[in-house]
Parts: sequence; structure tokens; C-alpha cells
Amino acid sequence: MTTLKNHLILFDAECPMCRVYTRAFVESGMLDRQGRAAYQEINEQACPVLDRQRAANEIALVNLETGEVTYGVQSLFTVFAAPFPVLKPLFLFLPFVWLMSRLYAFISYNRRVIVPASITSEGDFNIQPSFRLDYRIAYLLVSCLFTAKILSDYSLLLKGLIPAGNPFREYMICGGQLLFQGIIIGVLDRSKRWEYLGNMMTISFAGALLLLPALLLAPWLNLSSAFYGGWFLGVAALMLLEHIRRSKLLQLGYGMSFSWALYRVLVLLFILITT
Repeated sequence: MTTLKNHLILFDAECPMCRVYTRAFVESGMLDRQGRAAYQEINEQACPVLDRQRAANEIALVNLETGEVTYGVQSLFTVFAAPFPVLKPLFLFLPFVWLMSRLYAFISYNRRVIVPASITSEGDFNIQPSFRLDYRIAYLLVSCLFTAKILSDYSLLLKGLIPAGNPFREYMICGGQLLFQGIIIGVLDRSKRWEYLGNMMTISFAGALLLLPALLLAPWLNLSSAFYGGWFLGVAALMLLEHIRRSKLLQLGYGMSFSWALYRVLVLLFILITT
């Protein structure tokens, strides 16, 4: 594998996801052993042309020979093009570049709610990633739709435990939780509304992914509804624990976790009573 030499990738020290994938670049040999550093630890004299706010939003790659700095998806293209030169034409194909740029921005501007920073590191540095409401709303909608789709399919495995509903029931439940919790966080701490809702939908989406193994294996397994109900309850318990953990990271206490669980109980009671 060809190593990209004389380049330094600058990651966000407060972003666990950024630390993991840039370390993978180094350990796989795509970058030199000294080819990564936190942008927060680089002084201005070492790289005077670095746009620090942009580096907080989009990962920066510094060419140590020329001083040129690239950002975001272009940085990643440069890293991957060295060991995989066959991909270079693809990285120059404008529709692909546009699509990957949008996908990168979608993940980058939501990275703090996908994998949150710890309490000890959050906010330690002056420069923080910019907040983009459009990308946060897009994240909430996408995660809500995917979660609702998986739950809708999974509900068919709970025959006899939960009454069957219309195909849009899970979509309404997921959307209703966004609205319900949005109102509650707006009352408790309006300044953390979008951060909390992003974390909440990450938990919901992760929970839906944990249901996928049982859902995908169901056609080949002759298991009872009780098994799938138990699997669902186990996933729900893990989601509650994760909700409590993330609420602690956001310094919201137990109030949001209580309302999160209360909504689900009320929805279940409504389904059982009305169907």
C-alpha cells in the first residue's frame, strides 16, 4: 500500500468518531506514523493559512511541502487516492464529488449527536463546529424514516402481542415522539433542543438497527412472537440506558429520560385500548 507522505491530517480532538477513523488511516499505512494531529493542538505559526473554523467543520489535510490545505471530502479523496490510484478518476467525477460532499457534510455537521463527546472534553476548546439547522433537520427526518420503516416491519413479528395497525402507525409514533420530546426539551432547556433531538434520534436509529438481526433471520427461523417480544424489550432497555447516559452528557438530568419512557408507555396503552 502506498503511503501518503508529507501530509498531516487534522482531526477534531473532541470527536470520538474523528479520532477513530484518522487513527485507522495511520495504522493501515495510508498516512505516516506522524500523519495525524488534533487541529486544536496546532499553533498558528505552524500553519498560518489554516482556517481553524473550517477545520472544525471539515477535516483538514495539510501538505507539509507546499503548505496547501484541503478540507472535508477533498482531504479524504487525497488520502484514499495514494493507496488506491484507480479511484482518482472517480474522485474527479463532478456528480460523485457533489454527492460525497453532501454526504460528508450530513455526517460532519451531525457528528456530535451521532457519537457525543464526553463531559470532560466537551467545550474544552474555544473553536467548536458550526451548527447547521438544515443538516440537523435532514438528520432527524432521515433517521426517523429509517427507524419507522424497520419498526413497521418488526411489528409484524409481534402478532398476538400487539394489535396490528395501519402501515403508517410507526411513522406517526416516531414523528410524535420528536414533537413530544421537542416540546419537553423546549420547556426544560430550549438552548439544547436540537442537540438533544439529534441524540434522541441516534438512539432510536441504533435501536432499530439492533432489531435488524431478528428481523432478517425471521423468514428462516420458526420462533414465537414471545421471542421477538423479548428481543424488542431487551433493545428498549438498552435504549433507555443509552438515553440516560446521553442525557447526562448533555447535563439534562433524568427528566428527559422519564418523558421519553412515558411517551412510549402512553402510546402502547393507546394502541391496546383503541384496537
